[in-house]
Amino acid sequence: MKNIAIVGCGNMGGGHALAIGYGTGYTDWQLPQIIDDEVEAVTTDISKILHLSGIFDIDEKRQEWARGECFHVYQSLDEILDDQEVDIVLIAVPNHLHAEIAIKAMRAGKHVLCEKPVTPTSAELEEVLKVSKETGRVFYPRQNRRWDPDYLLVKKIYDEQLAGKPLSLENRIGGGGADGPFGWRSEKRFGGGMMLDWGVHLIDRIVQMNKSKIKQIFCQVINLTGTDVDEGFNLTLIFEDGFIAYIESGVGHFDSPAPGWRLNGTTGIGEVITFSGEGAKVLKAKPRDPNFVRDFNALPVRKPSIKRGEGPSWFAAPPMNNDVIELERPIFDRNSLYRNLVDCIEGKAEQIVTGEQALRVLKIMEAALLSGEKNQAIDFE
Repeated sequence: MKNIAIVGCGNMGGGHALAIGYGTGYTDWQLPQIIDDEVEAVTTDISKILHLSGIFDIDEKRQEWARGECFHVYQSLDEILDDQEVDIVLIAVPNHLHAEIAIKAMRAGKHVLCEKPVTPTSAELEEVLKVSKETGRVFYPRQNRRWDPDYLLVKKIYDEQLAGKPLSLENRIGGGGADGPFGWRSEKRFGGGMMLDWGVHLIDRIVQMNKSKIKQIFCQVINLTGTDVDEGFNLTLIFEDGFIAYIESGVGHFDSPAPGWRLNGTTGIGEVITFSGEGAKVLKAKPRDPNFVRDFNALPVRKPSIKRGEGPSWFAAPPMNNDVIELERPIFDRNSLYRNLVDCIEGKAEQIVTGEQALRVLKIMEAALLSGEKNQAIDFE
């Protein structure tokens, strides 16, 4: 059992407090029906590996909330670092403060679990990783969406080549209307913007599927409301092995576009509709008759039933005759990251999400934002 203290108890930190404090891994204790909907067959019981020592937040309202949940409230970061019972510091403050707190915590002998992006820049993360190596403390990036059911499903399609050899992949997420990022996330000085928010997860998952180098990056940055951060982006990654990934993220959608994932392969298409894995399927084209030759003279003359330019084209090709393979929602451990963190600290396992992996993702994001600024493709790796 390891003791963990949370620095920052806002939206994310408060969710972590509930997840760890109640031992469930769920960020909202007031929605027990969510638990009934999840697959719990292999979920790690956090209460057996982590104990919440308490939280610290500079906002008195958040302190009051924590006390209402019967969580201990520290009066300062230094009080946490001086507490010899605390093994791990979970950092959930605005992005620009991550590096400073992580370095201070590791030099105080604490292991660190850090919200994403672990730092706003790759240079800052390089300094953090140096201190991790010097002190022997674990620095763990909380890039937890590798365990989401939608990703596990599309990775299954990719790894097992259920749609043939993978050629390209599209991943989209949006929502929030056109209001733009809010709070500190709308300001560059705090490390705001969608690239440093959702971009971390979306890029991280794709480079875990395709391990080859990225040859070229092209990004279009979207800004709808005039803030000084990117409010969305359309990102294309061209890999050395020829694979192409297209990522779209932004607030300019009323809801997340569907399907969330679309994998194009040599023999079919894989789709996953939602976060929770609904609508996962593979459309596989049935083999064509190699001896088939179309006799155009035998075809009846088709006439348009509507005027040209109105509605669907009358000469559009008929739908393909596909086999449909429905995929079941996977069994997954929603608390795998916490378990791996504790196992790493105890010397029982290697990190699944490493600082070096987080560093590569940061460098990809930096190149993407540079591409958007210059409006040109950037050679990479």
